[in-house]
Amino acid sequence: MRPILAVWAGASALLSAGACRAAPVRQELPAVVAKPSPRSRAEIAGAVSAALGGAPVRLADDVFTKESVLVIERERHVDPRGLPAQGREMGTPERFHLLKIGHECVLVHDATGQRFLLKETTCSPL
Repeated sequence: MRPILAVWAGASALLSAGACRAAPVRQELPAVVAKPSPRSRAEIAGAVSAALGGAPVRLADDVFTKESVLVIERERHVDPRGLPAQGREMGTPERFHLLKIGHECVLVHDATGQRFLLKETTCSPL
């Protein structure tokens, strides 16, 4: 019986190895926006806003053109004298990063892992 088990284990290992080769691994590379345009900026702003529960965001025109990471700090609420209304701001900034996965450009919200496929945005690896 042992020889049959050895043959079965060997065949199983070969099938497993073949299955691993059949599914190509798509690399996730840090990326920057290759061709910024009003449409790509609007798409990125929309994805960031959606990740933040629909909160309006204002992003720089060069967002993701030099770096693959975006950090958004919470707006500070101030009283009429210009002092922080609630003392120190204890909330953590929101962080996003841009990836090139195959031919796709994907925005990732680090806090939730939520991913947004950017169809109007062209990325290149960093």
